Amino acid sequence: MKKNLITVVLCLFAVQLTAQLQRVNPDLVGMNVEKLQNADRIILESIERNEIPGAVLAVVRNGKMAYIKAYGNKQVYPNIVPMTENTVFDMASVSKSMSTAICAMILLEQGKIRLNDNVSNYIPGFKGWKNEKGRQTDIKIIDIMTHTSGLPPYAGVDSLTKKYGAPNRDGLIEHIATCKRDFAPKTDFQYSCLNFITLQRIIETVSGQDLRTFAKANIFDVLDMKHTDYNPEGETLALCAPTEKQKDGSVLSGKVHDPLAQIMNDGISGNAGVFSNADDIAVLAAALLNDGKSVLNDKRILSPLGVKSMRTVPESVKKFGRTLGWDIYSPYASNNGDLFGSNTFGHTGYTGTSLIIDPDTNTAVILLTNRVHPDDKGSVVRLRALVANAVAGAIEE
Repeated sequence: MKKNLITVVLCLFAVQLTAQLQRVNPDLVGMNVEKLQNADRIILESIERNEIPGAVLAVVRNGKMAYIKAYGNKQVYPNIVPMTENTVFDMASVSKSMSTAICAMILLEQGKIRLNDNVSNYIPGFKGWKNEKGRQTDIKIIDIMTHTSGLPPYAGVDSLTKKYGAPNRDGLIEHIATCKRDFAPKTDFQYSCLNFITLQRIIETVSGQDLRTFAKANIFDVLDMKHTDYNPEGETLALCAPTEKQKDGSVLSGKVHDPLAQIMNDGISGNAGVFSNADDIAVLAAALLNDGKSVLNDKRILSPLGVKSMRTVPESVKKFGRTLGWDIYSPYASNNGDLFGSNTFGHTGYTGTSLIIDPDTNTAVILLTNRVHPDDKGSVVRLRALVANAVAGAIEE
């Protein structure tokens, strides 16, 4: 009996280990630890200026965790709780990249969708753009994935709730399908949460599963990302960093901050809703740096050509700098910093999260903060770039 118990404990310990990249000293992957400590100083100064309550920084290099550290507090209201390396964050719009876009690419690789398919093929009544002469240009999947569709940036939750009630996913899609388009597809760039809520509906229509189920089965479980999910539960919920203080004095914790995702889509949304921690995101980043294959268990989430497509700006929208779910050189890409190369891709989240991946140096920088806690007054735009520069400056070979 005792022997069986020891075996079970060892197995559980082994399972826990599989969810983490190997942690090594920075010098073993060609990084200078003293220079990496510049990032520590930058983050601590940001905390001192009350720009963020705390943060977790993780640096992945050559498939290993070269640096991971927690700073400050994950909660400052109603009481103080220190930040820990395993804190789970509301990833906000990073959800678009690490879940929704990858799910779409998986379906593309399965031959179930193509980038030039009209959105109306999957969402009946989905309007295209009409010019002054009444001629229509259809909106395609590639347009919504690169934010060149012409859809408005957002939608008013109060008016949607009044019209459709909440939650009401079908009502939200009806609004998106029929609302005013701001420009003809591929003629301009406008970052829009509505694009990725639309992509969510396409994924769900084609796969026959909700986004949470599909992402879990095809990404999170494959990579053994044990603390990554929509609407977190159990231990993952307990590890969550709170976000904004509410009118009743409570704080959101484990419940997505984004209003469309929270109220209309009940926490499972193409634009936001993923919760995750640094270790899990590091595993995902390492897989994307490894041509779509996990460095832990050799399982694939994407093919090498799928990954290459995701980090390449399509020729038809070259001037706008957005790839199929990621950002390379649009005005939103300042989190890449000044030193990482032109192939660096990434994404940011409103709550204060950021992920950048540089395939040329085989490096990823994961900076997680809950800058909206407690009063949505924090700022991380400059911080992200400074940290990226410090990490890049620590690469010596």
